[in-house]
Parts: sequence; structure tokens; C-alpha cells
Amino acid sequence: MKVRIPVTNVAELLRRRASQRGDHPALVAADARLTWAELDQQVDAVARGLAEAALVAGHRVALALPNRVELVIAYLATLRAGCVAVPLNPTSATGEVARMVADSGARLCLADVSTLPTVRAALAADDAVPAPAVAAVTASTSATAVPRVVVVDGPADHDEMSYDALHVDGSPVMSPLDREALAVLLYTSGTSGHPRAAMLTHRALLANINQASQTTPAPVNRDDVVLGVLPLFHVYGLNAVLGQVLLQGATLVLGKRFDADQTLRLVADEQVTVVPVAPPVIAAWVHRSDLADRLATVRTLLSGAGPLAEDVVREFESRTGIEVEQGYGLTEAAPIVTSTIGTPVHKPGSAGRAVPGVEMRVMDAAGATAGVDDAGEIWVRGDNLFSGYWPDGAHAPSGDGWLATGDIGFLDSDGDLFIVDRVQELVIVSGFNVYPSEVEDVVREVPGVRECAVIGIPAGRTGEAVLVYVAPTPDADRELLAAAVRQHCAQRLARFKQPAGIELVDALPHSASGKVAKGRLRAQQHRRAAGLA
Repeated sequence: MKVRIPVTNVAELLRRRASQRGDHPALVAADARLTWAELDQQVDAVARGLAEAALVAGHRVALALPNRVELVIAYLATLRAGCVAVPLNPTSATGEVARMVADSGARLCLADVSTLPTVRAALAADDAVPAPAVAAVTASTSATAVPRVVVVDGPADHDEMSYDALHVDGSPVMSPLDREALAVLLYTSGTSGHPRAAMLTHRALLANINQASQTTPAPVNRDDVVLGVLPLFHVYGLNAVLGQVLLQGATLVLGKRFDADQTLRLVADEQVTVVPVAPPVIAAWVHRSDLADRLATVRTLLSGAGPLAEDVVREFESRTGIEVEQGYGLTEAAPIVTSTIGTPVHKPGSAGRAVPGVEMRVMDAAGATAGVDDAGEIWVRGDNLFSGYWPDGAHAPSGDGWLATGDIGFLDSDGDLFIVDRVQELVIVSGFNVYPSEVEDVVREVPGVRECAVIGIPAGRTGEAVLVYVAPTPDADRELLAAAVRQHCAQRLARFKQPAGIELVDALPHSASGKVAKGRLRAQQHRRAAGLA
């Protein structure tokens, strides 16, 4: 299926909504309400401001903001100006922000009061200057210095600029007409270890917005009020949620972060009809006595970004009468690959079928198509796929368009997908990828750590949690070492990457090749969970 959306830039979806239903509410937040016409005007103003700040097509703009109206405006203005958006996790540690800013070669970095101290500290670090490989991407679009900070809702220092100053009056801004232009860099652990930025073009983003909308029924329609509590720095919130709202001209109700009480109150107060969430949200709500009343206006609940326990699904559905729709996706697919929406039967454990326009197959270890119910690696193909990792396009889809996802699953006779495991050792915490090697590198920095290994363990509220095994040096104080590891990780890693547990062991198990045998560590945890160890 080819893209049926007749635009070449994601921001042009906004232009169409503004012309068709300009007075309809587009964004609702605690401190602001914007119609589609008002949103379009503000996006134009910031796009002009980016040009005034000497940004040209291809320049990167880092967005270190929580969910708020200004993040949506800045994201769409960046795209309308032909620049590349680089959304950053607002809870990232200083070192992480420094690495992502340097890696992307961002020219500007937007921050608010919640992220400004971290951003300022990150940009003062030595590693905030773009690496030579990034600076060499193209001479015309590379950054050569630390980016300028744009301060949202706060005073700017002398070398910074205020967000208000980024608003410039003028005529409407026309977006570049290049569907293959790079639109966004989204940092993900990918297949290679440390976080790398997936390069998503306007073609990929628009294709997946279109593909997801072709289910029957569609996930969002023009009269819906959609909950926007999923973080917009994540592909699920950015393209699966905001993208559908832009396509349909629905209303997005923004929440800065999930809070079990406040978010339910927001759903009830704004009469939300579509609730896209991650599994920890459902786990946090499922036992509430007021759940059905608070969700009385909801017609669709979408769960993604991680596995959801079947017993939680059944209890939630029995308490609310709302069927939980699930799916499978990945950043590199922008993100939706499968969905249970429109499937005749919601099978326990199934992630649904490939959405229209996405091809999917399961390959066995010999490189042949796996049989029905036989597990293998999931491969996908479609216009929604990324163009590889920044800056050199590494690990892009093959010449015939297929992408090996690194995830293990099987297809039943109806074509429904069941996820079994992951080839990589990613740990998914609240829908966010944590790559063990990144955490291990930080733990090894602690004096007294001889060797360490990170695995994921089941966690009720977050899906999975990080567990680190530490083998101390002979002279280490074992009583103090665990506390030192925890404190160091708190300084160097975002909260969701920090270990939920630390186990000190005399030695780690190794394979014949000398690698840490993490399978044995996982087996040990499984035995403990089953009460066998």
C-alpha cells in the first residue's frame, strides 16, 4: 500500500486541519487551549524564528521538553522549516544529554525549567561538541559549536534566547516538498549497543500514520478526544498518537506525566474517548474501585510499547467493559507493525495482525520462512521503515526492503503475531529500551567492581526492571559497594535505566567463549520466581 496522505511533510497535516476545522480544539493542557488555526499560526511563527536564527533545511533542533504545548509547536515548526527534530527524554542524565546533543550536532536546544539545569550542565561538558563523524555528514548542515539554548517559561542567560523571541511575525511558511527528507532523529538502543538515533523521514512517518489509520475501525476519528500522557519524545506518543490526531483533526489532551489519580481525573474532566497508554498505566489502574466511572467516556484503550500480562488484560476488561487493543511495533518502523484493532477475535497473548501496508514474515535460523506456529525472527517491510541509524545509515533495511527486527515471535494460521522473546538483550522498562551494555559500562566505573552483568526481570508496574549482578574485586568492601553502585547510577543514568536490584556474587558464570552466560542468570531468576531456588 502506498501512502494515501496527499502531503510530503508531516507539518502539512496541521495546515490542512487548520483550513478545514480551524475553530476545533487541537491541544488542551493545564495552562493552554489551542484551536487548529491557533496552533498553525504559532507553528508558523516559530518556523520563521528558526530561519531568523540562521537554521536551514537539515539542521537539527534538540527538544528537551516534557509533554507541553510548546513541545508540539516546536516539533511541528522544526519540520515545517525543513529542519530535523531531535526529541530528548526530559529525565535524561547530564551525560546522556551531552552525548545525544554532540551525536546529533544540534544547532538549538529547547529546554524549560524542569530540564534547563541538566541541559546547561550538559552543554558545558567537553563531550557536548559534535564528533568529527557527525560534523562530516555534510559541510552545509553540520554543527561546529555547542548549540544555543532556547528557554521556555524562564529567564534566558546572555548567550541564550527566550522561547518568546523565537516567535517571528510574517507570511505563512511553506514546507519543503521532499518526502524523503529526514524529519526526526529518535534515540533508541537499536541493535548495536549504546543508544543510536533512528533516522525517520517524512515518508516513514506519514506512511505509518496512514497505515495505522486503515484498520477497521480506525484508532482515532475526527470527533475523538485523545489522551496525550505518553511521552512525546518516544515514537509511540510522537507518531502513533500525535500523528493520528494530526491526520484526523481530533483533540489531544496533554498530560506532562502519568499519575494514577490525576490522569484518571483528566480523562473524566475532558471526556476523553481514546486512551493510548503503556502497560504500567493499566497495571496501576486495574484494581481501582472508581475505574469504570472515571473511564465512562472512553471507547478505545490502546496499549503498546511493551508486553501486557494477560491476567491484567482480562481483569481490566471485566472491570470496565472496555476492550484492550494491543499491538507490536518498534522505533525503526515509526512504530506500528501490528494491531488487534479489527481482528475477529482477540486471542490471549496476541499482538494482532500486520496493519495495512506493512508486510511481515517470520524467519527461522536457516534463513527460511518459518512454518505456522514456529518461532523465528520477525522481519518487516513497508514505506514506514527508517533509513538506518544516524549519521551513516547503518543497519538500514536490506536492498529488497526487509528489516530484521531482532524480535522473536510466531504467526498462527490466521496471521496473528505472538511475541516470544528478543534476540537482543534489551530490557524494556515502562516501554523504554534499556540496553544492558550501557548500564554495565556505568557500573564498571565504580571502584571495587571487577565484573558485572545486567538482565531484565519481570516488574509489575513497569513490565521489566533492571537487575545488575556485580562481582567485586578481592579488596572491595562488599557492604558499601552496592550503595556506591546505586549512587553512581543515579548520577549517570536516567531513572528508568537505573538498577532496581543489585546482587553481589563471588563470580559470574561464563560460556566456553569467555562471555558472561546471561542465560544462566535469567534461569536463576526464573527458578527464584517459581520458588525453586
